[in-house]
Parts: sequence; C-alpha cells; structure tokens
Amino acid sequence: MRPDAQKYIALTLFAVLSITGCENPPDAVTNTGSTDTLVAADQFGAEVRAAVNFGDPLPGLSAGELDRFLGGLGEFQEEETIEDGLGPVFNEASCALCHTNPVGGTNGRAETRFGRVGRDNVFDPLASLGGSLLQDHGIGAVGGDPPTHSFSPEIVPGRANVQTLRLTTPLFGLGLVDAVPDEAFLRLARIERSRSARTAGRAHMVTEIRTGQLRVGRFGWKAQVPTLFQFSGDAYLNEMGITNPEFPVENCPNGDCAALAFNPLPSLNDDGEAVQAFDDFMTLLAPPPRGPITRLVSQGSDIFVQIGCADCHTTTLRTGDSPVEALSNKVFHPYSDFLLHDMGRLGDGIVQGDAKGREFRTAPLWGVRTRTLLLHDGRATTISGAIAAHGGQGRFARELYARLSFGSRAALVAFVKSL
Repeated sequence: MRPDAQKYIALTLFAVLSITGCENPPDAVTNTGSTDTLVAADQFGAEVRAAVNFGDPLPGLSAGELDRFLGGLGEFQEEETIEDGLGPVFNEASCALCHTNPVGGTNGRAETRFGRVGRDNVFDPLASLGGSLLQDHGIGAVGGDPPTHSFSPEIVPGRANVQTLRLTTPLFGLGLVDAVPDEAFLRLARIERSRSARTAGRAHMVTEIRTGQLRVGRFGWKAQVPTLFQFSGDAYLNEMGITNPEFPVENCPNGDCAALAFNPLPSLNDDGEAVQAFDDFMTLLAPPPRGPITRLVSQGSDIFVQIGCADCHTTTLRTGDSPVEALSNKVFHPYSDFLLHDMGRLGDGIVQGDAKGREFRTAPLWGVRTRTLLLHDGRATTISGAIAAHGGQGRFARELYARLSFGSRAALVAFVKSL
C-alpha cells in the first residue's frame, strides 16, 4: 500500500473512531475531548491556515494563484446580460446575487424544485415540462419592435405533485473538499457502516463529464456533482442560462423547446473562460474563520460528539496532493462527511441521480453562524429548530439532544454557533 493511501486510511479511521456518538446523554458520560483536536497536524498533514475574514482567499497562495482568485472574484460578481447569453430563462444574473452576505456564503435565496411521483412510486422530474429546477426569471420581450416573442419566468406545472424550496449553498472552503480523494470518502462510508449501520452514509457515484468516469459526488444538496469545475458549468447553465462546453444545450422554458427559435444568442455563450474563472474563485476561497471558542463552546463541542451529531457531521478531513500548495495534504474541519443519509421526514421528495427523495448530503456546518435560515428549505431559524426537524438517520441524535439538560443544550447550540 502506498504511504499516502495509508495516511488517508489512518486519518479516516481516526476521525470516525473519535467522533462516533454514544448511546447515553452526555450528562451521564465523561467528556472525551474537543473535536477540534481529532487529528494531530504533524501526523496527518498541516492544518489549513484560518482565514481572517469571510470571503478571504486561502492563506499561503502564490502571487499567480492570488491573481486567479481575484480574477475569479470579478467573474463571480459580474452581472451577465442578454448580450452575454443570459437566459432565456434563468434564476439570477450573477453568482454573487445568490452567494453573498458574506461573500461566498448564502443570503437565503430559495429556488424551486418540482416533479411527480406516480402510483408506482417512481419519481418523474417532468423534464419535458422544464423540471426539476424551476427558473424563476425570463428575459422578456425579444425580436425587435414589435417583439416576436416574450420569455416569461417558468411556473410549476399542474402535473407536479412534489414541490420544494432549496436554499443556495455556501461556497466556503470548497477547494479543500474538491481536493479530498474519492477513496477517502468511500472508506469513510465503509467505516461508518461498520460502526453503526443505522447512521451510516453512502457515497453518491455520479459521472464526471470531463473524463466520463464515475466519481464521488460531493457538491449540491444531493451530492449530485463530483467536481467544482462541473459545479461551475452546471451553475452557469441552470442558474444563469449561460451555455458552455460541458453544458452546451439551453434549457427549454417549461419544456417548450420550440421557443428557443427566438433565443437572442443561440450560439455557445461561454467558451469555458468564465466557467474556469468561477471555478478558480471557489477553489481558492478560504474556509470560514471560527468564532470565539469559549469554555461553553468547548463543552458543547464534546456534547456534539457524544450525542452522535458528529456521526454524520464529520469533524475532520484531509486533502490529497494538489498543484496548489495551500490545498495540498491539508487537514480541515468542514463538519460533514459529504455522504448521503436518509433523513426521513426531512427529505424533499426530489430524486437526483441515485439520491433518493428522502436522502440528503450531510450539510457542512462551517460558517453556519452567518445563516439566518437553516435546512434545505429554510424552514428552521434556530439551531434547536434544525435539530428538531431531523428524521430518519438523524433522529437518534435528535432524541438524545431532547434528553439533555437545559445547560447542555445551550452548550451544544453555542458550539454550533461558533462554527
């Protein structure tokens, strides 16, 4: 076995063994130590240096990498126009309009997904009617004076019997997630399964367009995207209507492909340069800085582990080799295993790839203190409310949380609010 593979295995095993929850509430259990010290940096790789502010580039970038970050930031903030290929249906005209407050975060922008579940219990995304993602903007009248056509926002078709909101996801630290080898996630899933089948996650295997190979999905609410580059191209098409080399076909407004005859810019909208710039911004964006770590926060960190929150919200991961030194072999703390888990009543009914309607990727908790709306649809406005909504594989930690003393619950909430 290669030495680097041994390190991935050792890290994953160490992390999982250290974060497995107990069966009793922590009031009756001796604390086992802070989750922030799960991995010794000198043993498993250097700890990624903390950013000073939200939206900062990764510390330690070269001059050339910093230029790439700043160029990507400009693309991230730029508002596209009809002349750039915006639309004809879209959600927003720039990345920053969804991923801001703070820069790279989420401002609570909610999008709509829909579909239909038939009597055979099979999910139909209603692709022929524009599903499953609804584009809620249209570019309006086109074709001169008088106009020859008008592109309106899409609507949820009457055939749909499944409809849900999805908040845009934060972009902090995703270059680190992108740099974790697939095998590390696959091994983490195997170890979770061996430790406790009732809370074990599974990797969502999806196709990487660039190579045609199956990869571990890790981005999006259903872990439906395997790489940041593909995530970028997907967002350009499906959020802004900008076609690009990996996503060259326009979305038909509510499934009306004949309407594309009136598309003002039917040629490829982006040659890949803008997609690459957005990818650079996300890749080189630092993880969020931690809030103050008080005694109460440290106590809550231990409780977080003991009641099983960390069974899915894995504290520590490690990247592999990367051409970017600031991303190479770095230990970081996303508080997610990036695996799919059955969330029971919290599921949204939408099937994407092999991810079922009740399944979600574990949401990373780093940066959560900037959020005012929680869970996939923003239904929760407090940490306690988000925990209370957990079902399926999340119910065990939810039930233990409910059994905690008032002080222990306050400590756990303080810990999560420090992330």
